[in-house]
Formats: sequence, structure tokens, C-alpha cells
Amino acid sequence: MTTASVVGGSGFTGGELLRLLSGHPEFDVVQATSRSYENKTVGSVHPNLRGMGLRFSDPADLESVDVLFSCAPHGVSMEHVDAYREAADTVVDLSADFRLESEAQYDEWYDGHDRPDLLADSEYALPEVNRENLPGADLIAAGGCNATAAILGLAPLFDHDVLTGAGRIVVDLKVGSSEGGAGGGAASSHPERSGVVRPYAPTGHRHEAEIEQFLGTGVSVTAHAVDMIRGASATCHVYPEQPVSTGDLWEAFRGSYEDEPFVRLVAGGSGVYRYPEPKAVAGSNDAEVGFELDPGNRRVVVFSAIDNMMKGSAGQAVHAANVALGFEETAGLEFPGLHPVGAP
Repeated sequence: MTTASVVGGSGFTGGELLRLLSGHPEFDVVQATSRSYENKTVGSVHPNLRGMGLRFSDPADLESVDVLFSCAPHGVSMEHVDAYREAADTVVDLSADFRLESEAQYDEWYDGHDRPDLLADSEYALPEVNRENLPGADLIAAGGCNATAAILGLAPLFDHDVLTGAGRIVVDLKVGSSEGGAGGGAASSHPERSGVVRPYAPTGHRHEAEIEQFLGTGVSVTAHAVDMIRGASATCHVYPEQPVSTGDLWEAFRGSYEDEPFVRLVAGGSGVYRYPEPKAVAGSNDAEVGFELDPGNRRVVVFSAIDNMMKGSAGQAVHAANVALGFEETAGLEFPGLHPVGAP
């Protein structure tokens, strides 16, 4: 078995990672850390994991493992990355610390970077766009949940030359309260969140940097907090310079995703859920992607939906680790999601 630890295991994403790793056929979780809950059982924080029989330890006392997953807040991994790499052969970071390619990007979008010398060593975790570079990678950076949703929706248009960097792209995001983390504050509390469609990043969302990095063109992003717990939904308005047909779109999306184990094409079929819907993928590592052509306005509307804590974080991290270590890609991630799903 491959030994694993989870740093920052008491948060929402840490709990998701522990859930996935505990049922993974290749991993043996030997450590979960939390300063706030040191010596408390994992199940006391994550009641769905009461059967794990594992207690949180101090993150300063890292055990030697094969793979270390870090769910610490932004800024922590770059500070402790040397200790992480000393403790583990492979480090998978779920913060924003190693997602971008250059120090200049961190200066522009974050608060700078303490270890820019390691940015070139890091590999982006999303296999659908970076699979060929993941085998053998020892520093892996999970993508941002909102960036993941947008990239999955838009990448086929660039990969199949429907878009070539020209034309306007507007990304409208609707996201669940779990994006704020276990300590999300007043804005994520139920009385304030219930019933809202609240713009919280009208312009300048940090995930624009990731989207632009992988698409090679500028995008305009607006994000809204909505009344759901799990989920990120991206509606992308694309204005190509050249005419596009429905056939062109099907060719692009099928060409990109026909063989992908965790991407489903949902484009105006029958039934209630005719387009991608976060509720339909809740708890799973699946992404739904679809589109609609608006020829009168020379517009393509692309939809994508993910569970932000799975495909947008913990599930993506496990998928990338599977590829990096040569495991079956779908190992530990076969759960298809739930229907119906209860109220948020």
C-alpha cells in the first residue's frame, strides 16, 4: 500500500480527501493533521468518517509517507513546502500556492510568492488538460474550483480551433457556500446565504489567472454566491470571430471528452436536467459540460458544472495522484453522485 497523509485535514476539503483516501484501493492514510483539533478523532470533526479510527496530530510532526496532500490555506504550503517534500516523495497541494507559472502572476493576483524557484517544478493537477505531464510528478497543484469549471467548458473550443484566441469570452459563475471553507464567516452563514444570488467578485476574480494561463487568452469573470452548499456552475458567453456551426461544437466537445472518464456531455437533451447542473454531480468527481448555439447573435453559450469539493479540489487531487503514481485513473473515484439531493 502507498502511505498518505493529509495536512489540514479538519477543513471541508480535508474531510473530502480523507473520505476518498479511506476507500481508495491503493492508499493507506496514516496521518491527518490539524492544530485546532490535535488529538481529537477525525470522526469528531467529520461525522461521516467516524469509522476511520484516526486522530489528528500536530502539522509540525509530519510522518514519513509516500504522498502528502496539503489542504492548508493559501500561503501555508509555500512556507512549509521543504518540510512537506522531506516527509513525502510526492506532494499534492490543494491551495493556490503552486498553480500559476510565474512570480509575476502571483505579484499581480495574490500577495507575491515566497518560493518562486519551485513554480517551474509544479504540475497542474487537472488531468483533462495536463495528463501527459503528471506521470512521475512530485509536486502537483490542484486547480481552483471555479477555474476548473471554466477551463473544462472552454478548452475544447481552443483545442479544436473553434476559437484561436480572438473573440470575447465572459464567464458567469454560480458557486456554493462550501467554497468559503469551514471558517467561511458571516457571508457563508445560513441566515445570510439562504435564498441569495449575490455577486461577490464582479470583476478581477483570482481564478482568471488560471483560466487565461491555460486558454492563452483573456476572459472576463463574474462570480455569484448562491443558495447551495456544493457546486460550481460556469455559464460562458463566447463570441467567435468566425461563424460556428452546431456540428463544429459537437466535433470539438466529443473530440476532447469522448474518452474522458469523468466528463459527461449534457447539451439540451430530454428531461428536467437538460444542461449541466451541479446538483447532478454532487459528491462525485464528474464534470458535466454542454453548449447551445445562438446564431442570431453569433454567440456560443457553454455550460459546465462540478462539485467544487470533488472535481474542483479533492477529487481532482486524487485523480492527479492516480496518474502520477501509475494507478488506475478512476481508483477511489467511481462514486456516481446522488439523486435526488436534499435542500442546501
